[in-house]
Amino acid sequence: MDRNNLIKHIINELTEVHQTAISAAKRAHQTATDKENIAENKYDTFGLEASYLAEGQARRVSQCESDLKQYSELLNDNDSVKSVIGIGTFVSLEDESIEKIHLFLGPAAGGLKVIYNEKEILLITVTSPLGNALMGLSKGEDFELNFGDKEKYYRIINIC
Repeated sequence: MDRNNLIKHIINELTEVHQTAISAAKRAHQTATDKENIAENKYDTFGLEASYLAEGQARRVSQCESDLKQYSELLNDNDSVKSVIGIGTFVSLEDESIEKIHLFLGPAAGGLKVIYNEKEILLITVTSPLGNALMGLSKGEDFELNFGDKEKYYRIINIC
């Protein structure tokens, strides 16, 4: 697994998400500022609702820009050989039923799934329970994670 190529692929995916957010923000702004959406009476709240949506979409664009910046900074990390898991590490896990899970512990955009080299890779952050549990572990280590009343056991089979 080429870590830098994976990061570039993630950046491409995040760029698509950013472009979609920009389009949505433009549409929301146009709706909020359209003359036809001026309130006709005190009960007509469509224009107000549209302005709230436009504000939320603008925040989403800003978050996407922050995500892109953080992943771009990972490309400058010259520590290509990882011995312990930290931010910027690709991780393959195996659960107790021998199901493989591929993760990328990133600085942002947790929950986004990308397909790279025919593998589905889930982006997670250290703020997630799984990301927090992985920090500082090494290849071959086992760990458990509690999901409510269930315990799941994992083995780290690969990192890079």
